Amino acid sequence: MKRRDFVQSAGLLPLLNFNGAKTISVPNISTNRFKISLNAYSFNDYLTKHSLTLEELIIFCSENNFDAVDLTGYYFPNYPEVPTDEYIFHIKNLVHKNGLSISGTGIRNEFADPDESKRAKEILFIKQWIEVAAKLGAPVLRIFTGKKLPDNYQWKQVADWMIQDIKVCVDHAKKHGVIIGLQNHNDFILTADQAIYFAENLDKDWFGLIVDTGSFVKNNAYSEIEKAAPYAVNWQIKELITINGKIEAMDLNRLFKIIFNSTYKGYLPIETLSKGDQKLIIPEFYKSVQNAMTQAKM
Repeated sequence: MKRRDFVQSAGLLPLLNFNGAKTISVPNISTNRFKISLNAYSFNDYLTKHSLTLEELIIFCSENNFDAVDLTGYYFPNYPEVPTDEYIFHIKNLVHKNGLSISGTGIRNEFADPDESKRAKEILFIKQWIEVAAKLGAPVLRIFTGKKLPDNYQWKQVADWMIQDIKVCVDHAKKHGVIIGLQNHNDFILTADQAIYFAENLDKDWFGLIVDTGSFVKNNAYSEIEKAAPYAVNWQIKELITINGKIEAMDLNRLFKIIFNSTYKGYLPIETLSKGDQKLIIPEFYKSVQNAMTQAKM
């Protein structure tokens, strides 16, 4: 088979270089390639109480055959201060030696405050952690909008200033090769349409949504996930979902049909929030996720 025939049969698309000339080809995004990651927040109690270290978390992920780990920034020494380069590279080295990748990292930020000077500090904070993400080799930095709509303001009014603040962060992230992912968290963002409003008004190459499957509590949660899926740059696959105000077990088969029908491919971090021994809960949930993935392929 000639190379040109192979490229066409494989469904590959031409990629233009910066001068407009055709150079190489990349796979059509209609095919999916998924890698399962563990979000460090699953071990939140352990990590905040120092009964588990980041190093031990990495080894746990390796021993349980995860493809990657999401190293949430909260658990680095001296957070919210940025860690030293020495520590960043120590963690990066350990991840590699344990056969893992880093699927992303995340921080807490607050852009709902009407005080512009306070938001400027948040922008600086995010910029600093963009650079940490780049040093780690994390493709995505997870951020938030804000805790809630401030009194005496309209939603769009606040969203529009947030978009301008996030744009500054996205511009900085682009320079460092990091994608900014905005997580819906049942706070300022309550619906898929609200999350999409941000995605439609920012650079789609360097900004997208972290689809938090457990945090759409209005409307039909599965429909909300499906609506947000085309804008995903990363996910949080959770055990529970809210339907008609009632918390119930996630229908993983239904969820993975949504994911497989989207154009997304890449990391799918899981996050367990159940009470109990996470070292037992996580592997069981991981097994359920793998089974649902297998069923979705059929």
